[in-house]
Amino acid sequence: MIMSSGLNHGVSRSLPHLLGICLGFPAMIIAIGLGLGTVFTRFPLLHEVIRWLGIAYLLYLAWSIANTRKVGSAGNSRPFSFLQAAAFQWVNPKGWIMAIGALAAFTDSGSEMWLEVARIALTFFAVGSPCIIVWMLFGVGLQRVLTEPRNLRRFNLAMGMLLAASIIPIAFE
Repeated sequence: MIMSSGLNHGVSRSLPHLLGICLGFPAMIIAIGLGLGTVFTRFPLLHEVIRWLGIAYLLYLAWSIANTRKVGSAGNSRPFSFLQAAAFQWVNPKGWIMAIGALAAFTDSGSEMWLEVARIALTFFAVGSPCIIVWMLFGVGLQRVLTEPRNLRRFNLAMGMLLAASIIPIAFE
């Protein structure tokens, strides 16, 4: 999604989206690690509702990306805002799986949980942010390559299909 934003909106207009991801995901890890995960254990239906809402939203985004006809025309021609990108982390089933998996694998109930959660969140921020920046810049670089409408259409179809395909393991878990 950030690559598509870089392609369709450039660096400066995609920065709020980028920052929303970079800060929103670690915030979600902190919230889960400090107690929100217990809510989902007690109310599994809530987790299922968020999972299916996330799947539906990812499919909508995949459709929007696949149907983008020209650079700058993605969706409503506005990139995600900081709050939209941060909030998206909370409905992204892949994000939930990654966050819960990291917390389960790298925390120990016999130690300072808040410190371990903070380390995990900081690690995701430190490692994830440069990776997300690279994806955005890759999208910006594609602006020069995808000048022909037919190539852009193929690229957007491929990106939309890949996003939709990434949902398959989540939908059938």
